[in-house]
Amino acid sequence: MQGISWRVLLSALLAAGLAGCPKPSKPEPPPLTVPVTQAVQQDVPVVREWVGLTYGMVNAEILAQVSGYLISQNYVDGAFVKQGQLLFQIDPRPFQAALDQAQGNLAQTQARLVRDEANAKRAVDLLSKNVISREQYDDEIQAFEASKAATAAAEAAVEQARLNLEFTSIIAPVDGLAGIAKAQVGNLIGPTSGTLTTLTMVDPIKVKFYLSENEFLKYIKPYFGDPKELVEVSKRGGLGLQIVLSDQTIYPQPGRLLAIDNEVSQNTGSLQVEAEFPNPGNLLRAGQFARVRGVTRWLKDALLIPQRAINDLQGKSQIAVIGSDGKVDLRLVETGPTYASMQVITDGLKTGENVVVEGMQKLREGMTVKTVPWKAPEGFEQHPELPAPVEPKDTDFQRLPPTAEVEGGDSAPASPPAAAPSPAPEASPTKESAASPAAS
Repeated sequence: MQGISWRVLLSALLAAGLAGCPKPSKPEPPPLTVPVTQAVQQDVPVVREWVGLTYGMVNAEILAQVSGYLISQNYVDGAFVKQGQLLFQIDPRPFQAALDQAQGNLAQTQARLVRDEANAKRAVDLLSKNVISREQYDDEIQAFEASKAATAAAEAAVEQARLNLEFTSIIAPVDGLAGIAKAQVGNLIGPTSGTLTTLTMVDPIKVKFYLSENEFLKYIKPYFGDPKELVEVSKRGGLGLQIVLSDQTIYPQPGRLLAIDNEVSQNTGSLQVEAEFPNPGNLLRAGQFARVRGVTRWLKDALLIPQRAINDLQGKSQIAVIGSDGKVDLRLVETGPTYASMQVITDGLKTGENVVVEGMQKLREGMTVKTVPWKAPEGFEQHPELPAPVEPKDTDFQRLPPTAEVEGGDSAPASPPAAAPSPAPEASPTKESAASPAAS
């Protein structure tokens, strides 16, 4: 019994001793580190984009004007041809024979005209001397007039025969790209045999696209303080336009407004617009789809942050701002247009505040974090290639409207701000993040 009591007492003392010892605490995890960047403030051009289709300035269907056998094709299918260059040759021999015959008939009528003219003059003299009757005089005069008419008809027949002979040589009416021939050598062709080929003038090339009624008012309205200004600016190449090609490269030649249709479509509520682009290398062909870009207005002193810093929260835009005390402030903000890989923030953010760019999903309101400067990855574009206005040299390509709308300011700057990009001198691929245009 004493042995058992001692064991019980010893166990009780050990348990009491263990209960009095404090448990070791778990170490706190280090604060989360997030990359941040500050909002950038600058003037931003608002770019609108429309889907267009290219057309030749001249689209000529080449037809035969006379009937005959095709004896030669004198151009290479799809080649560039000059105005006046021979495209097809119809057998000219029947037409040469017809011309020779018409010239022979003309010679006969001219000989009769000389004879009848002499007889008419003689008849005038004889009638004055009462040698011939009035009836004979009238006959000679009528014969002379008939010879003159016959000679005029013969001359017209010669001219027609000469034209028919010339029409056997089918020539290019303009400089352009000739299509693949639809007629073969040896075919009997004529005015009713259809198109032999097509000839398209592609330098300059025309692009057609459509403006909504509201876009028309925003984009064109600044020029209507003086209606003549729109015409003059159009002639000089104003309303700077660019084309984004299907391979996402920007066509290096700037375009100019060519024409605006005179009627708003009742079906679509839009106006057809035509623009003209130089095409010296014939890169653009008729029938291509083209994304047409234009600067519609400028946002003055806009705040920009990377697009990837914005979290979509049930249709609303949320960002994470880190205060000077390192605490997280989750905010809902109002966004404006995109600008390359950047996003315009119109409300909810101030200049100089630190915005979390990556890892926002791990953050909670009020938590404390450490910050490091964010480094833009390869391919991130802060300044896209846009049709921003540049100082003109010989023309007025890419000129801003003189009183274009500038949000946050009284009037548009006469020249682009220092931070605004200028078009690259040659085409270069646009980044995927810059592909979406700024919305009006």
